[in-house]
Amino acid sequence: QAQLVESGGGLVQAGDSLRLSCAASGRTFSSRNMGWFRQALGKEREFVAAISWSGGTTYYADSVKGRFTISRDDAKNMVYLEMSSLKPEDTAVYYCAASVPFKPIHLGYDRSAFAYWGQGTQVTVSS
Repeated sequence: QAQLVESGGGLVQAGDSLRLSCAASGRTFSSRNMGWFRQALGKEREFVAAISWSGGTTYYADSVKGRFTISRDDAKNMVYLEMSSLKPEDTAVYYCAASVPFKPIHLGYDRSAFAYWGQGTQVTVSS
């Protein structure tokens, strides 16, 4: 029902900026909450950022607040994660995720709140 493809990952140095993109298929993109998660080697997948289907509400993990910005372009079926002041601890595979249509985002935005996932894009931040 929903297919997500991430892009934009790569190898950067600490302090650099990077923009991740997620392209979604289907006609219901504008009705889905979208999120970004990341998983470092040997660690659990963790929440990074989320944006409501209305676009009016965003959430960020404390570790990225003030450095990362999530946004969406419903006309293009795209969601973005702008990352700045990158740190080595940001190194991980970053995953794009989508909820079912019209899910109120205040019900939650952890892993269980998102039903569809992309395959991930690697971000490596060197020191």
